Amino acid sequence: MGDKPWIVSDELWARIEPLLPRWPERSPGPRPLDDRLCLQGILFVLYNDIRWHHLPPELGFGSGQTCWRRLGRWQEAGVFDQLHRLLLAELHAAGELEWSRACVDAPHPGEKGGAGTGPSPVDRGKRGSKHHLICDGNGTPLKVITTGGNVNDVTQTLALVDGIPPVAGRPGRPRKRPDTLLGDKGYDSNPNRRELRKRRILPVISRKGQADIHGLGKLRYVVEQTFALLHHFKRLATRWERRLDLHDALVSLACSLICFRRLKKATP
Repeated sequence: MGDKPWIVSDELWARIEPLLPRWPERSPGPRPLDDRLCLQGILFVLYNDIRWHHLPPELGFGSGQTCWRRLGRWQEAGVFDQLHRLLLAELHAAGELEWSRACVDAPHPGEKGGAGTGPSPVDRGKRGSKHHLICDGNGTPLKVITTGGNVNDVTQTLALVDGIPPVAGRPGRPRKRPDTLLGDKGYDSNPNRRELRKRRILPVISRKGQADIHGLGKLRYVVEQTFALLHHFKRLATRWERRLDLHDALVSLACSLICFRRLKKATP
């Protein structure tokens, strides 16, 4: 996206604009700020991790409060989840999704308080949250869940798998399940293994007290790369949004941008 990644390209806008809720033609008050400019203001905050009220007015993106409210309006309308699903479908159609395996992980970034937080496992006096991620074998993000920092990784395994949206893009039923799920010892659970097999997913998960499965790390490194991409958006590296829905909106937008970059590389 160049030196100014918050600038919305025509290709990206063509995918987002049809998803946005329309304003009433006759509404009281001044005309709302252009949606594209608001989106660029949201992206500026997402990339630079500034407070909403510090959004530079000279950029023409409106006030931070305007962008913040627009973010909530779009999240309520499901815009960002729809965009993520749309881009996943385009990647699937281009043969860029690796369904033979998926990987799960959940590092512990430093985050502030708000909904979806809990005592830190490192310092019980501090509250924080963390991201749980499932990606395909190429590292494309499929689903992210935000929980309290004290939530065990293993408790989110099935929620991540079941949270993968149906991905269209090819003839037949939309794809929703990977063939194999790869996880480290933090996901060791026999009940989860049984549930995964019921879903026709082969669990490849290291067991506690035993040596790691040979070669598993080489296959799982993609999830660490995906987390690095996700937290390259500075607003997500440290959670400042006290409202969980707004934080999730930014996470979905970031996942969509990662997918969009991969799509552009796949279809020049």
